[in-house]
Amino acid sequence: MHPFFQQLGRDVLARWKQKNFSLPAFPSIAGGALLELNPSEALDVPELLRDFLLNDEQPHQSHSGFGEPELVVFDHPAFYIQILCWLEGTTDIHQHKFSGAFHVLAGSSLHSQFEFQDAESITAHLRVGNVVLRETNLLECGATVEITSGRDFIHSLFHLETPSMTVVVRTHSDPGTGPQFTYLPPHLAIDPFHADTLTLRRKQILDMLERTDDPSYPELLVGMLEELDFQRGFLVLQNGVGHLRNMGFWEEAWEIFAARHGRLADFVGPSLDEIIRRDALSALRRVVVDPDQRFFLALLLNIPEPDKLHKMLVQRYPKTSPAKLIRKFVREISDMDEEAALLMSGVQFD
Repeated sequence: MHPFFQQLGRDVLARWKQKNFSLPAFPSIAGGALLELNPSEALDVPELLRDFLLNDEQPHQSHSGFGEPELVVFDHPAFYIQILCWLEGTTDIHQHKFSGAFHVLAGSSLHSQFEFQDAESITAHLRVGNVVLRETNLLECGATVEITSGRDFIHSLFHLETPSMTVVVRTHSDPGTGPQFTYLPPHLAIDPFHADTLTLRRKQILDMLERTDDPSYPELLVGMLEELDFQRGFLVLQNGVGHLRNMGFWEEAWEIFAARHGRLADFVGPSLDEIIRRDALSALRRVVVDPDQRFFLALLLNIPEPDKLHKMLVQRYPKTSPAKLIRKFVREISDMDEEAALLMSGVQFD
């Protein structure tokens, strides 16, 4: 175990013990320790990675697929410390079943916080309402943010550099704060950890039919939509929306879903449109290499409101007007191909 994380873990443990292991106190304890010990200044990242690769005396590693990868660097029955490495650059909008704090060790990130207003539970694992952006901040290397478990801390992180790394001091799980919803703007919240294995296998069969260009795909999917409840129908529709549109069967599928679920369908259409928009921007960002263009695409992905987007551009480029920058980026990206031009056609300048 790296000596820095031994020190950080022992410091957090001593402070938390003084508070009788109070869960509400933990975020400020974790955040305070990260601010004081400041991993981004105290650690040499290449040396840290070398130590992890060559030193067998490491804490027990989890089977988590979160992070690219996740490194557990301190472990205690009440909490642990992890380093999360990121290559792809984004996390979904989500809440947590744990509390603590995170610290930007390398790179920088767009951090957005949200509220889920007018929430209505349809099942224990699916809610409808309004995902509202509260604020977005640019987190530079060394920034520290506290994490509160539950619905009061809904956020997303878009990592701007590759790789980016964060140090997270966190509890294992806070009782009574689940499910750990993922939010699909503008209207849906879904529990991604709900183990509906029958629906999973059905989606996998549909994926197989899609990849083999099976002509029975739309008929079978539409037949499912006629019978499935709202939650499972949405999951199947979400899984097949792209292929249905390519095959020219989207309108028929949507009409059946809307007729079956009435007002609840009104929450689904805009959320599916936003999923498609975000997927297209993410795909475009993977092929764009210019750092300024990549930053602009990150803003489009994370900040739907023009005034907030302008504010972030001013923070990053204080000497150039936001409208001028947007015109420049839109023109440059549109010149790449027809799909990029179509995606940029809806961007507002002012």
